[in-house]
Amino acid sequence: MASAFVVGNKFRNKVTELLENTDSSLPQRLREELEDILEREEPKTLPFSTARKLKKYLQENGHPFYLHELLEDSSLHLPEFVQPPRNPELVARLEKIKAKLANEEYNRITRNVNAQELNRNGTLADIGLQVRSAKAVVVTVFNFLVTVIATFACSYMGSQYLFTDTAARVISAVIAASVVGLAELYVLVRTMEGELGEP
Repeated sequence: MASAFVVGNKFRNKVTELLENTDSSLPQRLREELEDILEREEPKTLPFSTARKLKKYLQENGHPFYLHELLEDSSLHLPEFVQPPRNPELVARLEKIKAKLANEEYNRITRNVNAQELNRNGTLADIGLQVRSAKAVVVTVFNFLVTVIATFACSYMGSQYLFTDTAARVISAVIAASVVGLAELYVLVRTMEGELGEP
């Protein structure tokens, strides 16, 4: 927070004139403070308390210039902020609290995870179960294809006694194979629903 002005040339010139003027009834303490400011090396700073004393003096003695006129080319002096060193005990406590909160967060996130189930998924029994499931699907598809092809072949061969035209025999074989195929699909879907637990 600012507590002083960095004075400019206008202030220096006017205050030098004021100090050299022997007629001025400048209080001794204020005179010493102003002389000390002018003798300092750059940056020359004017504390707010000294500025108030100077303003009061100028008002009481009716001088033809005002403090704001003296400070026209001046600026606020903002001291550099020095961060105090951190307390090592406090830092250690904060680190301990952060670690505790991170642990609680981790436990909250992983409370649904069961390590035994994770390890169990990689066993040979699971691979065997998956192979059996895939084998059942392959057998079902193979069974469906064999049934449809066999129905087509039987219908084509059996229709030779009913139809003499080849086109009629093929059409009757396709119709029979389609009916059997749809029946197989219906049974397959009902079986899969039963395995999944649906009615």
